[in-house]
Amino acid sequence: MSELIPVNILIGDRTYRIKTNPEDEEIIRRTLKTINDKIIEFKTQFSGKDMQDYIAMVMIWYATQANAGHNPSVEKEMQEALQKIEQKINEVL
Repeated sequence: MSELIPVNILIGDRTYRIKTNPEDEEIIRRTLKTINDKIIEFKTQFSGKDMQDYIAMVMIWYATQANAGHNPSVEKEMQEALQKIEQKINEVL
């Protein structure tokens, strides 16, 4: 088993330090880019909300996309990465 490496991640306006397997780092970073790009998109569409609202919108968007069957392999990869991120964040908290 490979040793975990520390990774600083940014979701919205918060930074988290997590540890992950080196082979998962790229998946996590791609998922984070998608999440943060969507946050920016929603911020331009819906001004005046707080960051928690934007993050909730992104999660609803993500769940809707996954249920719509858009590119199942990418969706599965993103779901696995999001679960890993959530697990790492819960370990930190």
